[in-house]
Amino acid sequence: MQASGYLKLSIVVATATIVLKTGAWWLTDSVGLLSDALESLVNLAGAGFGLLMVTIATQPPDEDHPYGHHKAEYFSSGFEGGLILAAAVGILWAAVSRLFAPQPLQPLGPGLLLSLLSTVINAALAIAMRRKSRELRSMALEADARHLFTDVWTSLGVVLGLGAVHLTGWAWLDPVIAIVMAAHIAREGLHLVWASAEGLMDLALEPEVRADIERTLAGFAHPTIRFDHVVTRRAGQRRFVDLHMHMPAGWTLGRAAALRASVEQALMSAVPGLRASIQLLPSDVEAHFDDPKDLM
Repeated sequence: MQASGYLKLSIVVATATIVLKTGAWWLTDSVGLLSDALESLVNLAGAGFGLLMVTIATQPPDEDHPYGHHKAEYFSSGFEGGLILAAAVGILWAAVSRLFAPQPLQPLGPGLLLSLLSTVINAALAIAMRRKSRELRSMALEADARHLFTDVWTSLGVVLGLGAVHLTGWAWLDPVIAIVMAAHIAREGLHLVWASAEGLMDLALEPEVRADIERTLAGFAHPTIRFDHVVTRRAGQRRFVDLHMHMPAGWTLGRAAALRASVEQALMSAVPGLRASIQLLPSDVEAHFDDPKDLM
């Protein structure tokens, strides 16, 4: 199943958990369970927007976007992070109001069972989505998986907290739990927003991937051949590396081009999804960057 398939499944699951958690809140009148239901509503909106962005990201390059649309997935991560922060604010508002006016809870049994059922469903989907996000290097899937895991931990925290309310009779524990959960999911929202911003700013490839690139280039190293100005970046599922390859000035163009093709093929075989661009230069020629004129 591709990223879009998992996001469609996430939409179905989010709809089901909204129904279950809303029922749990209605049965118990717990602001903690209300906060849990609100976060599932955010899950639904995030999965829907993520599906849209993944669809855009898979579009081929065009005249206006010659490098493709891969970065669209980062908008999904930022959007979902913003939704999480908005949900945290809503939960905090409801919890503080209830903190100053505690109310006894209704019988918890049926409501907690509905909440636990939705938690199990979310946990199973989150584990599958996280595994697939790593396989596909999909920021949209990773964001949705992170959000689902946040939902799982929030639900467990609420259930344990309500159990404590039931045992102690302290009604004020319910809004306090909701406040703690709001802080927790706000932290996750900030993480997703930050990850989205980093991706849009052409973040370098992961250290282990850069190490694979260096090892591949070392296999072609020779006293007459050297590589420099190796620059990497990632855009959604696509990876890029640009570099210079220096070789003897007396080589024919055909010989130089053949070696470059071999290096590019080796790089793309070593790193799946890599797009390699190599500029050929004579051994005695250096490229100059950061010219003051270019920084104005």
